[in-house]
Amino acid sequence: MKGGLVAAALASLASGAAADHHRHAHDALFKRSNNGTTEICTPECTTTWSTFLGPPTLLPDLPKTTSAVSTTASTSSHTPAAPSTTKPPTPTGDSPVPPPVAYNCPTPGDYTFPATTITVYQTTSICPPGVTPAPNSNDTVVVPPGIYVAPRIVVHVTVKNFVTYCPFTSKGGLPTATPVSTTSHTPVPPPPPPPPSSSSSAPAKQQTPPPPPPPAPVKTQPAPLPPAPVHTQPTSPPPSGHGLTSDNDHFGITYTPFNPVSGICKTAAEVEVDIGIIKDGGFSVVRVYSTDCNTLENVGNACKKHGVGMIVGVFVKASGCDINTPEVKEQVDALAAWGNWDLARLVVVGNEAIMNGYCSPQQLSALVTAVKSRCGGKYTGPYTISETLNIWLRPDVPSAICGVVDVTGANIHAFFNAAIAPSMAGVFVKGQIDILSTICPGNEVINLECGYPLGGKANGLAVPGPSEQATAIKSIRDSCGHKTVFFDFQNSLWKNPSACECEDKFGLAAVFGMSVSYD
Repeated sequence: MKGGLVAAALASLASGAAADHHRHAHDALFKRSNNGTTEICTPECTTTWSTFLGPPTLLPDLPKTTSAVSTTASTSSHTPAAPSTTKPPTPTGDSPVPPPVAYNCPTPGDYTFPATTITVYQTTSICPPGVTPAPNSNDTVVVPPGIYVAPRIVVHVTVKNFVTYCPFTSKGGLPTATPVSTTSHTPVPPPPPPPPSSSSSAPAKQQTPPPPPPPAPVKTQPAPLPPAPVHTQPTSPPPSGHGLTSDNDHFGITYTPFNPVSGICKTAAEVEVDIGIIKDGGFSVVRVYSTDCNTLENVGNACKKHGVGMIVGVFVKASGCDINTPEVKEQVDALAAWGNWDLARLVVVGNEAIMNGYCSPQQLSALVTAVKSRCGGKYTGPYTISETLNIWLRPDVPSAICGVVDVTGANIHAFFNAAIAPSMAGVFVKGQIDILSTICPGNEVINLECGYPLGGKANGLAVPGPSEQATAIKSIRDSCGHKTVFFDFQNSLWKNPSACECEDKFGLAAVFGMSVSYD
């Protein structure tokens, strides 16, 4: 897999999986930031590069190399407000290559950035990396199909906020199929054997047999052309029958039954109106995170009325990760007593509980097993956890979790990757889903939380705003919306906006043509 599927994401180059934090309810519900800091990366972070610009294709392994490019950056002084950068290399030669990879080094130290291989399957326009939020459209690079490689680099940084660039070189075009002849030929049958000579005592007069008649002309017709390619959404691995997908481009949406302004619990009547709007918006399921605010009763009854499925959850906080932790036990007891399990499509135990330090992988594995035991009498469907991709990529997480979950679920947000412009959000998210599908072989995968803010501070090329939100969400819908739970139904104006000034502005109702009130 590592050698064959070398198609990595152009959109995923500057950071792998966004590690975004979340909280719950009046404990700063589902708060997300970049690992609790305002930095883009730290020397300790794990970076994963991957997004496919087309269906996966097996390609030959590239020759291995042990060479590395070392760069040393030093200066005697710097201005804290303006990051230091190396000048992006100017592409040479007549054949264009992807823009160089921009790496951000927030503090002095030694940084090692791995080699990156990308495969472009069709001619693509790419925005180059830069320090401005919105690059000029004239600066875009049109890259032809081919395989491109950026080498491993080691950088010694002596200043803060240093940006270095690593250029790509072309390794040639994509493999081509053997051409097929467009004509067919019918072989000419051999002439019949001559008639046997008659037996006689008298010598027979030798006669030259007449030449055989010429064969009838054979009309040749060109072989039928292959059918036009039909684009289908790749499913890797194949679905395991859990039905966590839709026949449109927006599978589900997250829903919390809180007033968007005050944060208090909504009434059953208000919840019923919301679920009706969500149904009219074309969503198949709603994802709820916990059981508070009478979620199972009010949301469940509304979903049953409108024919909407549910992804239900057990939310784990800092109070503990055990089945007997009071806050956990209360939720599991409510689930075990619930009478609408026919609505449930998936159970999610924990929302970024490992990332937040609330559970070890082993503790969360034990909790999933305990929840299964408590709810097994009424529910026999799939279970999962919800973490960011960088947590799933830790070796200790799959070893502890894959054996107890039926689905591999992750929260994937393009906005928290500073190298991803809104138009590339779908390419980035799809690439992360493709990586996720390799972690627990045989499991179905799902993107459990994916949004884009309509306001706040720019995060590099990730610029918030109403039009940017619409662009990003359309990109995600086009690439993987059928496997995505979008975040969030409405703005949560009661939340702390946080350093990004965006935490309260993830509402997607308008983007999906749904009308909500904030009175």
